[in-house]
Amino acid sequence: MQKRPSSSAKARVLFLAPEAPYPVRGGGPLRSASLLEYLACRFSVHAIVFRQPGDPNPAQAIPAGRIEKLDVVELPYHSKHPLARAFRNSRRLIRNIPPLMDRFAGFEERIAALAGGYEFRFAVIEHFWCASYVDQLRPSCQRVILDLHNIESAWYESLAGSEGAARAWVLRRFAAESAVLERRWLPKFDSLLVTSNQDARLMRGMVQSAVPTIYPNALPEIAPPTRQEGYEIAFSGNLEYQPNISAIRFFREKIWPVLRCRPDLTWKIIGKNPEAIRGIIGGDPRIVVTGFVENAVRTLASARVAVVPLLAGSGTRVKILEAWAAGTPVVSTTIGAQGLESRDQEHLLIADSPDRFAAAVSRLLDSAEDRVRIGAAGRKLYEERYTWPKAWKALDTVFENAVETDVV
Repeated sequence: MQKRPSSSAKARVLFLAPEAPYPVRGGGPLRSASLLEYLACRFSVHAIVFRQPGDPNPAQAIPAGRIEKLDVVELPYHSKHPLARAFRNSRRLIRNIPPLMDRFAGFEERIAALAGGYEFRFAVIEHFWCASYVDQLRPSCQRVILDLHNIESAWYESLAGSEGAARAWVLRRFAAESAVLERRWLPKFDSLLVTSNQDARLMRGMVQSAVPTIYPNALPEIAPPTRQEGYEIAFSGNLEYQPNISAIRFFREKIWPVLRCRPDLTWKIIGKNPEAIRGIIGGDPRIVVTGFVENAVRTLASARVAVVPLLAGSGTRVKILEAWAAGTPVVSTTIGAQGLESRDQEHLLIADSPDRFAAAVSRLLDSAEDRVRIGAAGRKLYEERYTWPKAWKALDTVFENAVETDVV
């Protein structure tokens, strides 16, 4: 067996992220954790991560041995009260800066100081929100790589299509400004990582010189959980994330009233920040909100059907990967399954209108044969394409010839 290079023999890599990959709570940290695990096996990693007030200490959450050096940039407190958010976003509209670009802006001197004094083979920046720091990292790094979890302009435009007129106008303003920033910043990077072929096409449409690498969202290798189906359907995700809020509202108002006619059927909603949807579910005793769970795959394994009624988004949905890993059949909108290499009627069921979505869920609730067939096909696809080791193969071409081996 080839010996793992010692820390002193490995090239140095800088990893900059707007949120700590660990603890893994949500699709964003999960993607970042996957990339960090890949880098840690091959390089000496210096990580710089931002921390929101009240979040866990990243130094205690990151597993031992993953990084050689960690720096934490503390973000100022921002109230989550709706009025405070409205005021901040009004100021951002006036200044023509999208919310998350604004949230992580203004730390140029701090980032330059933390990166200065070292020489790195690569710098990897997570999320477009931190793309502007390429100028601070470039002097210390031979190559700078940007990992795009979403195409921001497409994300805002997609979300605008599911909102009312006033909010849609605001979101389209942010979409337009994001497109301006994408055309400005993306050409500055040596390599660009995207989640899907669709995002790659969008990027090439904005930046003709772009040659993105498709690095899919994925999960760690997870053994098939024991399935003990209850009479329930499940939705999972960060419940503060706006596309998830819109999806829950759409399902609650348009689809759930049809399905609720089935005696004893329960709708389980799994995810952190449950307070964000309390007003939508309206105290229905057959809607169970679990809050954050440590093992979403195991929890999904108790559901007969996983529902993904998304109306907006970019990138690809980790919630579908988790359901596939659980062997739970999925019913999704077209946009919910966007970017995943899957086939309708084989790996999941696609339905966009409320009546067709309800009919697809009902079909699976009533047919154990269909549940087993589609759940097994989803599990197989996860094993073949969407585990971390399978996804990492796409990174080898980006980081090829950069791993230094032990001196004999």
